[in-house]
Amino acid sequence: MVYITSWDEFVERSAQLFRADPDSTRYVMKYRHCDGKLVLKVTDDKECLKFKTDQAQDAKKMEKLNNIFFTLMSRGPDADVSEVTGKEQTEAQSGKKGRGRKQ
Repeated sequence: MVYITSWDEFVERSAQLFRADPDSTRYVMKYRHCDGKLVLKVTDDKECLKFKTDQAQDAKKMEKLNNIFFTLMSRGPDADVSEVTGKEQTEAQSGKKGRGRKQ
């Protein structure tokens, strides 16, 4: 198992691993509250990539990685993930509100 210290390298290598073999690649998140550690693991049973952090700000980065994997899984491994953004940017772009009563 390889612990990668750089977040950008982890995201890049994880996407490459998924694109190489999308049918057998898995993505696992493990959070230990008592330690305050978050471990992300991407594996295809031949290669295993891991990223460990204890920083709360990395939760936003994890959300972006989730969106990248959702895009790759739904649009196919050849999809362009350069326009994938986090939740805060997606909510800011949508100007439509709920179906509530008009004021």
